[in-house]
Amino acid sequence: MQKQLVQLFSGIFPTLFVNLAYRNLTNPQVRKLRTNELETLQKAQQETILFKGFDIKTYRWGNGPKQLLLIHGWEGQAGNFSDLVEQLLQDDIYTIHAFDGPSHGFSSRGQTSLFEFTELVGQMVRSTGADHLISHSFGGVATTFALSQNPDLEIKKYALLTVPDKFSERIDDVSRRVGIAPKVQERLIQRLEQETQLDVTKLNVSEFVKKIKVKSALIIHDKNDRVIPITQSRNVHQQWPVSQFVEIEGTGHFRILRTESVLQQVLKFMQD
Repeated sequence: MQKQLVQLFSGIFPTLFVNLAYRNLTNPQVRKLRTNELETLQKAQQETILFKGFDIKTYRWGNGPKQLLLIHGWEGQAGNFSDLVEQLLQDDIYTIHAFDGPSHGFSSRGQTSLFEFTELVGQMVRSTGADHLISHSFGGVATTFALSQNPDLEIKKYALLTVPDKFSERIDDVSRRVGIAPKVQERLIQRLEQETQLDVTKLNVSEFVKKIKVKSALIIHDKNDRVIPITQSRNVHQQWPVSQFVEIEGTGHFRILRTESVLQQVLKFMQD
C-alpha cells in the first residue's frame, strides 16, 4: 500500500521525486570502518590531493616493484581492503596504492557521480603507474569505464571481486528504493543523459571490457550475492576472453573482501 502511495505521489510531483532519486544516486553514505580497517590505514603513507573541488585521501603501503591499485565500491572506502592489504604486504613485492573516492571514506564530502569517480580512477592508474588492479563491486564499473576512456593504459593483472554490468540496473535499484513511477524514472534518466551527454543504456561493463587493454582478469562472485546478482558478472565474463570466472558461496557481497579463501585466490592470480 505504501509503495503504491509513493508511486502515486511521484506521478503527481515528478520533479520532487526525480530530485530525491538524483540525490540518492549522487550522495553516497559513509559507513563506519572496523578497528582493524582503521589500523591498516594508519600504517599507510597518506597524502591528500585536490580533484574537482574534493580533497581526496590517498594511501600507499610497501615499496615492492609491482605497482598495485585498489579501487573500492560505491559507498565503500580504501579501508575495506584491509585484510587484503595485510596479505599483500607479506609478499614484499608490491607497492600498494588506494584512495577514498569523492565523498567517500576520509575524502571531503559533496555531491558526486559515477563519472567523477571514473575520472579519478583513470588519474590514479596513470599517476601511480599501476598495472595490477583489484576492484570491488561498483569499483569495477568505474575502472573498466576509465580504461575504455584511456586506451593507452595497459594492465597486466586485474581482479574483480564482484562486478555490476549495466549502469541502468543501478538506476532501477534506486528507483525501486525511492519508489518512483516508471515515467518519473524516465525523467531521471533524461536528466542524467543531459548532464553527461552519454546514453545510459550503453554504460555496460560487458561493453567496456571489449575495448580495454588487460592481459589477464579474474572475476570472483558469490552465487547468493543479494546486492549484485551473479548474472551480471557472468555477462561480463562472457564478453571478456581474457577473464577467468570463479563462483563461490558463503561470502555475500561484502564479506568477500575478508574471506581467506578468496584472498588466497586473488594473491595466487596476482603472482602467476
